[in-house]
Amino acid sequence: MARIRTIKPEAFHSESLAAVSLSAERTFFGLLTQADDHGRFRDQAAVIAGLLWSLRPEHGPMGVEDDLTQLHAAELICRYEGADGKRYLHIVTFAQHQKVNRPSGVRHPVCPHHDHGVPREPSPQTQRTLTVPSAPAHGGLSEGTVSDETEGQGRFSEPSTPTQGGGTEPAVSAHGPDLGPRIRDLGSTPLGGASAPAPQATVSAKDLIGEYAAACAHRPPASVLGHLGSEVKKLLGEGIGPDHIRAGLARHRARGLHPSTLPSLVHEIMNAAPTASGTAHRSWTNPTDVAAAYGGDL
Repeated sequence: MARIRTIKPEAFHSESLAAVSLSAERTFFGLLTQADDHGRFRDQAAVIAGLLWSLRPEHGPMGVEDDLTQLHAAELICRYEGADGKRYLHIVTFAQHQKVNRPSGVRHPVCPHHDHGVPREPSPQTQRTLTVPSAPAHGGLSEGTVSDETEGQGRFSEPSTPTQGGGTEPAVSAHGPDLGPRIRDLGSTPLGGASAPAPQATVSAKDLIGEYAAACAHRPPASVLGHLGSEVKKLLGEGIGPDHIRAGLARHRARGLHPSTLPSLVHEIMNAAPTASGTAHRSWTNPTDVAAAYGGDL
């Protein structure tokens, strides 16, 4: 259900928002009103277009999909897949700028890349263990007892940021430390630099996208590089070798296809059926001497 949200004055001179188109910026502000109390929403371009652009038919699902691609590349949102196999998006800085009074429970799966230190919805058994019976203090709540409202506010508070080289430890949830994967910042893509392949042991999505961009005659659009970077990170995360990804990127660059086709190109390269060595294909032709060719069986 849509909610009233806050837009700070600083948003209008944000460098991140200035890096995307005006339609993408409008979609971003609209997502603030549609996301749940933890900044998450279903990643469905057609649904978002109907909610935010219903009176602007010229900007339909395809335009919204381009908006989401730009916002993801600028790291304003994070697009991910939940355990249920459905696509979701998360407004990365939602918790820093939106202070929700009595936030509702978890409606969408947490973002695996940015929700570290934010616990999942506790089970009834976990909720029961939060109350420690003891003697009442000052006639109020029992000492050691956590009220529902206080517990809810603390559960979704922003975790402390560790200082470089040590310092404060991040907040730990009731379920123990969150050891999920962390996303690497792609940053800006270098152009005109050396395009030599990075060492195999240290290759990253940023390295591969840098090689891709350096080999292009002209700089590709930021949305294309951002989408390709997202696909490359997924492939590396699955353990696919950088050489296969590099070959897929080369084929993608030569054909000028949509970034979402990269996994199919890598699959094609990895699993192409090898041809028999030394055997050249020859098309069939009628024999010159029919009697000799068929042994007189005709």
